[in-house]
Amino acid sequence: MDPELEAFIALFPVSTLDDPIAERETFAKLATSVPRPDTSAMTVEDRTVPGEPDVAIRVYRPHEAQGAVVWLHGGGWVMGNLDTEHPWAARLAEASGAVVISVNYRLAPENPFPAALDDAYTVLEWAAENAADLGVTPDRIAIGGHSAGGGLAAATALRARDEHGPRIRFQLLNQPGLDDRQETWSARTFTDTPWVNRARVTAMWHYYLAGRPAPSYYAAPARATDLSGLPPAYVATAELCPNRDEDIDYAVRLLQAGVSVELHQWPGTFHGSQAILSAEVSRRQITELGDALRRALQIA
Repeated sequence: MDPELEAFIALFPVSTLDDPIAERETFAKLATSVPRPDTSAMTVEDRTVPGEPDVAIRVYRPHEAQGAVVWLHGGGWVMGNLDTEHPWAARLAEASGAVVISVNYRLAPENPFPAALDDAYTVLEWAAENAADLGVTPDRIAIGGHSAGGGLAAATALRARDEHGPRIRFQLLNQPGLDDRQETWSARTFTDTPWVNRARVTAMWHYYLAGRPAPSYYAAPARATDLSGLPPAYVATAELCPNRDEDIDYAVRLLQAGVSVELHQWPGTFHGSQAILSAEVSRRQITELGDALRRALQIA
């Protein structure tokens, strides 16, 4: 493990997902304890996207932005909101120069699949229809997310392809949760890794899928057999993460389906460790996410 990251492990709160509702408070305290981002070079606005139900979003618009990304937070489908994601959405907007549309999707277990996916898709359609209002063109809209949000982003891209929905320029998938089966080497082996381990991943999928196997590949994108026709992707993995091998396998299968992919496996890192901003590797991870999005959207 990267020594700068390892030094922080003892400071992590002991937590389980036995009570996901109570765990949200712990997650919120941890997520908002990082240094506040500088938003002076952008406008930040809370808005509501009409839908069934309506979806709250927070829009980060850098000055002279030329592209946009619909961004989906992490938290295992059971935790997270606009406030916990604020430090990361703002940093992504700053690093990429893109409009970041942070989505407050519904959480499990109160709202299991497909609620979160429906919310993500509602916001994607809204972004495409309101591109001019956002100051971008409809052909420069990406989808992205971290962890559970990365899985939602991949699922949204699959749904948009299948339903001939909005054209997605790019997928930005950071340590995405893609496979409920947990049969890969990393899923079976990383039982005691920091913050996210096999037991937590099992619980997350249990709440999201209401205790059932994934009913379709929209719930667990790794179950899709046809990955052709999807947008180009950047896939980032952490070395000491249960999701690692399913993410690498998904990236390889995208390539084999004719999709352009950039894959980066970050050595010495664990799931979500980029939140430790004092570590040099974390700063590189965040910078690269922004650079990948900037290149994909061709932002000057």
